[in-house]
Amino acid sequence: MTDVLGTCTAWGDGVCVIEPESGAAVTIDLADIVSGKPVPPRPSARHRIAPLQAQLHGLHLWPDLETEPVGDWLLRSSPTESARRANSVLAFVPPRVDDAYERVVAHYDRPIAAVLPDSAEDELFRSRGWVMESHHADALFQIAGVAQVRRALPTPGPSVELVDLGPGVVTARIADLATGVAAYDDDWVGFRSLDVDPGHRRRGHGLAVMATLLEWGAEHGATTAYLQVRVDNEPALALYTRLGFTTHHAYRYLAAP
Repeated sequence: MTDVLGTCTAWGDGVCVIEPESGAAVTIDLADIVSGKPVPPRPSARHRIAPLQAQLHGLHLWPDLETEPVGDWLLRSSPTESARRANSVLAFVPPRVDDAYERVVAHYDRPIAAVLPDSAEDELFRSRGWVMESHHADALFQIAGVAQVRRALPTPGPSVELVDLGPGVVTARIADLATGVAAYDDDWVGFRSLDVDPGHRRRGHGLAVMATLLEWGAEHGATTAYLQVRVDNEPALALYTRLGFTTHHAYRYLAAP
């Protein structure tokens, strides 16, 4: 027997017609059908990328980031940044080396691990007494199509200053009112440190900064945009949803006791 995966576009007169994702339509005699089942729509190509591969794009957000593999784990360290993403081990898959845990503990003054919730790595660190680090909430890695976000954002204004931080990394700034950083990597553009002065919020400064950074990424050829936000940051999540971002995966930071 054989099978076909696609959308049923016709059923009658003794046959059904299936439109596969690519190629010509397939006509099947109903008498030949042994079984069938509905399946959900296939996610977009950008959603099919594994969480680890999505996270690796984010390494470019820090120009001075130093990395060291420990099997399939990745030690991340920055001499100038205090962000957890720049100073933690990325442990999303089994390390495949026996001394991975010991090397993580030895590498950091204050060891922090980024893990997928309820994963084997989550259990490994928790079994050694590790607990949720600092902010007691998971983080969300969100993605969107660049074209969709560009339609939802205002046109970049002349008041936004764009400054190179290094190859493929820029910062956008509106005086001392709003800032943000973006990095480009292999047709992905990511954002971090989007911040607006508390006394000047809800005036469009943050959107103007993001629009400028997104336009810069689009000019470099980016088709996918990503950012990371805590699951309990409801105002930011509401904004990103309106812009077209959806959650690719959740993850959490654990700290050594």
